[in-house]
Amino acid sequence: MSALTVSQEPDQNWDDLVRFWEEMEWPEGSKVEIIEGIITVSPAPGLPHNDITDRIQRRLYAVIPDRWGIYQTLALSVSSRLGMLIPDLVVTQLPDHTESDTHIPAALAELVVEVTSKSNARHDRISKPAAYATAGIPLYLLVDRWAPGGPTATLYGEPKGDVYRVLSAAKFGDPLRLPAPFDLTIDTSEFPET
Repeated sequence: MSALTVSQEPDQNWDDLVRFWEEMEWPEGSKVEIIEGIITVSPAPGLPHNDITDRIQRRLYAVIPDRWGIYQTLALSVSSRLGMLIPDLVVTQLPDHTESDTHIPAALAELVVEVTSKSNARHDRISKPAAYATAGIPLYLLVDRWAPGGPTATLYGEPKGDVYRVLSAAKFGDPLRLPAPFDLTIDTSEFPET
């Protein structure tokens, strides 16, 4: 099953789009995001996708500070890019007070992780990193099961404008190091390739 996009009226503003996203009854179990001003509905990810996410999450819990959390369904708002994005994992220290209970500003994230699915690989490779970099999220980890040269994990950092610099990359089977504040090596040989 592939992603479905829902276009809005061209004159619709960000607040109206967010309100529509929050109030609409979407198919249960689906992932609903706003990517570059377009509401995108994707099916729930499969077992290999969830297995990779779980393995990364378990490793991260061992190294994050007590006041930080790791969330799988937390939406990040990047209004300047017309984005309400839900990464596979977001590591953040939640603020004491938020304006909304449906999302937080993306700038609060320390790390976002996306694991590609066939239907959304383009968004994870192009649209989402541009939004995450614009928001100033320090680290973006892309686990690309569908990369043209074979499955890879790529760590991006040092955001400038809407672009990240590649900090390191590993083919599945090789280790990938996350820098401080994580100081963690991820063993990609544990990741299922399909």
